[in-house]
Amino acid sequence: MTKEKLTTEQEQLAKFAKALGNPIRVTILQMLAKQTCCYHGDMSEILPIAKSTLSQHLNELKEAGLIQGTITPPSVKYCINKGNWALAKQQFNDFFII
Repeated sequence: MTKEKLTTEQEQLAKFAKALGNPIRVTILQMLAKQTCCYHGDMSEILPIAKSTLSQHLNELKEAGLIQGTITPPSVKYCINKGNWALAKQQFNDFFII
């Protein structure tokens, strides 16, 4: 019996799932998904976490490709990465249909 290799889709889905594995990150995505443009505000004033913790969550979401950010001191803009957001939706949909 030969071992099967993981597909790119399986690895990508796991990356998205890991990023969604924390309620704060889910909340951040919900906030950003409701925005028609990038979010400029300080999310740490809205979310019950410290700024340093928020930064860690934002980095996790960026690494998963679900959000994108631009830094123009003194502000930082965060948006949903629409291409990867659509890909994540499709991959989760396909996964749960199995």
